[in-house]
Amino acid sequence: MDDVGCGEVAQVSEPSYLRDGASAALWIGSEHPFDLHESYLCFRSPHFGWDGGAAHLWITADSRYRVWVNGVYVARGPARGWPDHQPLDTIDIAPFLRRTGDRVQGGGTVPQNVVAVHLYQPGYSHFSYLHRGAAGLLAWLEQEGGPVRIPTTGAWRVRRDPSFDAQVPRVSIYGSGVEDRDMRRVDPWQATDFDATGWAAARVVATTRGELWRGLHARTVPMPRERSHRARLIMGVRGPTAPDEDIHTRLRTGFFAAQRDSVAQRDSIAPTELPAPTDRVTPDDDGWLALDVAAGESVYLLYDLGRNYTFQGWAEVEHAAGDEEVMISYAEKMRAGELVLSDPATYCRVRLTDRFRLAPGNQVAQGFTPRGGRYCMVQVAGPTGVGFRLRPHMTVAVYPLTVTKPLPLADPVLAGVVTLCETTLAACLQETFVDCCWRESSQWLGDALPQTLIMAAMSDDLRPLHAVLVMAAQGAYADGLLPSILPGEVHAYAVLDYNFTWVELLALWVERTAHEGQALVDELWPTLGRLLDCFHTDLGEDGLLHSRPGRRLFLDWAPLSRTEPNALYNLRYLYALQTAATLARTVGKEDAQSARWERRAALLAAAIRAAFQADDVWYDDLPRTTFSQHAAAFAVLTGCARDDEIPALLTAVAARSLDPSDESLPGQMVLASPFMHHYILQALRGHGRAQTVVEIIRLRWGRWVAMGEQTTWENWNVDFPDGSICHAFSAHPRHHLAMLAADGLL
Repeated sequence: MDDVGCGEVAQVSEPSYLRDGASAALWIGSEHPFDLHESYLCFRSPHFGWDGGAAHLWITADSRYRVWVNGVYVARGPARGWPDHQPLDTIDIAPFLRRTGDRVQGGGTVPQNVVAVHLYQPGYSHFSYLHRGAAGLLAWLEQEGGPVRIPTTGAWRVRRDPSFDAQVPRVSIYGSGVEDRDMRRVDPWQATDFDATGWAAARVVATTRGELWRGLHARTVPMPRERSHRARLIMGVRGPTAPDEDIHTRLRTGFFAAQRDSVAQRDSIAPTELPAPTDRVTPDDDGWLALDVAAGESVYLLYDLGRNYTFQGWAEVEHAAGDEEVMISYAEKMRAGELVLSDPATYCRVRLTDRFRLAPGNQVAQGFTPRGGRYCMVQVAGPTGVGFRLRPHMTVAVYPLTVTKPLPLADPVLAGVVTLCETTLAACLQETFVDCCWRESSQWLGDALPQTLIMAAMSDDLRPLHAVLVMAAQGAYADGLLPSILPGEVHAYAVLDYNFTWVELLALWVERTAHEGQALVDELWPTLGRLLDCFHTDLGEDGLLHSRPGRRLFLDWAPLSRTEPNALYNLRYLYALQTAATLARTVGKEDAQSARWERRAALLAAAIRAAFQADDVWYDDLPRTTFSQHAAAFAVLTGCARDDEIPALLTAVAARSLDPSDESLPGQMVLASPFMHHYILQALRGHGRAQTVVEIIRLRWGRWVAMGEQTTWENWNVDFPDGSICHAFSAHPRHHLAMLAADGLL
């Protein structure tokens, strides 16, 4: 290696895609620099020729894009990322290009090609995006043996999409805006021969090495695969259109009223599989519904996708008069045979309903952003035109996971649990891990541990784990603490205890990759040191860890005491210190820093035992308000509990899990949530209690199988507002069963 002189900067060779393409392309935006609030922008490239051969489009955007080539939809992106580590997509567009000069049927030659990009910019940060005060598109085309083509510059044309209303609420506290689209203002702007001469020249926003978006790098996680999914029509009711101005509230109020009237009057639209009297409406064999809906009236159609998916509902429409409205809403669960539609007045403010005001004639009512859930409600508000027909579609987006480690089990209950957990993980994978695909679609740092364990039990695909580790480090606060939502400026949800999860994730990376993953460990080692040093400053004179103001101390959904100093918070910090010290020995990084971690762990363990252990019980706080499975399990995992104490502790922990009651009673050990039961099962499995682990899984996860649930719930009870029935952090039994099977214990 050449020496680098004092004061000089080492020149690191950059990838060819940056050296060639990004040097020609510029970040471009709309004509007006402040077209930022709920802004949908339409971009068109200059026309270009193609003589055959490979053709790869490099593209990224702030915040989201959809791309067409010659009027054909191709893909959406980019992957999640911090704006100073901006991910780039590369897309093979050769299958969509036309060879210039070729003859076409009927005479003439193939016209030149065009790339069209639809960009969405919310104008604010949310739980999967960090706003930079600008909207931007960056793209260029690499052709085999030729120069870079169509780099984004002022030669591209742009306009704001007039069909989307900017004055809309957000779909929830987690997400971006509701989509309210006027189909009368839609034109075929993606088509090759569309005339965009009246559009503005794209405005240059930044260079590829500017301050807004830096660290360009190729996507490290796969693009989800989009495909059509045949959903089942399970309900149809008719009733007056509610008068509410809010789109979601109007659908919710109207549907519940129509459902009540339908039960009373037995005036429902027959589901597909039931014989339909002639005076009722039913889809034809191709899914088309002929609807005659009067003014002031609505028809509500409920479709079941079979399980939770990330998906987008949309509809083909024929013979609209132009007075109709179509609403598409997303829901996750039914209770007592009734659909649960979120009330936006509750904490999460969920209103997952989009609207399309139809144009006269035939059209495709489709929005920009995929949503998620299991159920899709389609509301058609009249008056409809003569011959009006509608055909709903569901397009699901699926992570390309190949299961290379199947777990066939003869026990039908355990086999059902395996399927339950695998289905949940599949539903909670977008381009990386998300907590659930319905309410949030957020990449939580804490959720990533059970999700990684499940995925590693099924496959050798570690790309989502890599993404979580790196993105958490990239988003670290100045004090060394890590964000909990990746990416996002969600300071109110900066969960202190999720920092300890990151340490476990790094150890898991080393366990799964051995020497092959050393480069990432070297890159992230300074982050680990700063993180643990930061928590060390929060120790009080009592030698115990205290949480810092302005950050969230989560611990668990369970009703254990959060009074400080808190046993679980301190035990999790101790576990992180011990994990880091062990990791240092494993990767050959034993030094003064790792020695400090060991000393700090020893002192902390003594302080924890003195504070929280009494009369063979591990309490959650000093006043001894509650005692929990959590504290007992972590006392075992950290070695704070003496060897002679462990059998009784584990017996008590197991007894609480095997008690079928989820109710919390005074004087009773607090039951851990499904999420935190990972540590319960880990402690039991680590001390030879394999059969107990199986019994707990059979009881607590097996009852979901018996209920016919398709996915694992967020908590033992999800009847609270917007409680989710599909959370992958509860699906970790797939990991534990795989470990038991590998040890020959199943």
